[in-house]
Amino acid sequence: MGNNMKPAVLTGKHFINGDVACAEGAIAAGCKFFGGYPITPATEVAEHISERLPDVGGTFIQMEDEIAAMTSILGAAWTGVKTMTSTSGPGFSLMMETIGLAVVTETPCVVVNVQRAGPSTGLPTQGAQGDMMQVKWGSHGDYEIIALAPCSPQEMFDLTITAFNLSERYRTPVFIMSDEIVGHMSEKVVIPKADQIKTISRKKPKGPKHKFKLYQPGPDGVAPMPAIGDGYKVHVTGLTHDEKGYPVMSVETQKEMMDRILGKIRNNLDDIIMTEQYQMADADVVIVSYGISSRTSYTAVDMARELGFKVGLLRLITVWPFPDDLIRDLAKRVRGFITVEINLGQICREVARCAGNLPTFLAGHAGGAIVPPEDVLAILKEKFAS
Repeated sequence: MGNNMKPAVLTGKHFINGDVACAEGAIAAGCKFFGGYPITPATEVAEHISERLPDVGGTFIQMEDEIAAMTSILGAAWTGVKTMTSTSGPGFSLMMETIGLAVVTETPCVVVNVQRAGPSTGLPTQGAQGDMMQVKWGSHGDYEIIALAPCSPQEMFDLTITAFNLSERYRTPVFIMSDEIVGHMSEKVVIPKADQIKTISRKKPKGPKHKFKLYQPGPDGVAPMPAIGDGYKVHVTGLTHDEKGYPVMSVETQKEMMDRILGKIRNNLDDIIMTEQYQMADADVVIVSYGISSRTSYTAVDMARELGFKVGLLRLITVWPFPDDLIRDLAKRVRGFITVEINLGQICREVARCAGNLPTFLAGHAGGAIVPPEDVLAILKEKFAS
């Protein structure tokens, strides 16, 4: 390649940690701008991508704080490039207002949260999954988001590409909800050849420029998105706005805007929601888990089966939107659920909401370590023994 530029995709087998794999996934997906601020345990994402982006003609900027980092990736996205930031705990909290701006302006971007135990400074170098409700409800108002939960460095690479594709397709921020354990875990990561990696770019407007409306949805419910400078009228505001992008303070305009923002996610759940099932064919007790906690949940299923329990695992790859219908269908044929997560019951509440009258129990704690399989077995023996 010219100008001493290295290939965008470092094809082959690598022994790297999850944070580095995430950075490589972003490069492979076509990310060209990263605005960030260092914070444990996400710093390695920023460090690695700061070295790699210049190799592929991209730009890295270390901002003064996480508020500026989040704002910078929105501005860069409107120039037509794919953008990303990474953070953890306190930094994620600082980003929340601007995440709401990303939602309402329908700006595609990817936000990586390598979770650590909180509240506040908490345990900066130890893992947790305590931000799962914050990512859904942390900004104000009604909105929908997409959040993915990788369980390995390989998935940090793969799901980062998926996150960019979903973000571009639906013109929305997409979140990668990792954790310190996955972020700092080193394993084999296989990076395929560039022509084997499926990437999606945002839909561009067509037709006469004078008739273009910035937020007029296409048949798929998503509005095409020009870059500022393409010659289209572009007015971007956090105020309630009409299809042209101009503020209109009315109930009707608020409804139209929100119907579009919510509908493009809610009407495409089959395309967005990803799960994995293990030993579910005859299961009458279902473990629901995600991220690093799902790794120990596989072992819990195997150990429980040896003891005679008919247990299966539902792994949430997509945590938001939540798979309501799947949980409700399972609730018709099983005795109950156990969620395994490193928090005090955040996704447990969602499972219970969908499970109706079925019992739902938590195997979890406030952070700092994985949830051992023995904690799951203890609940099975106490609550589900025949």
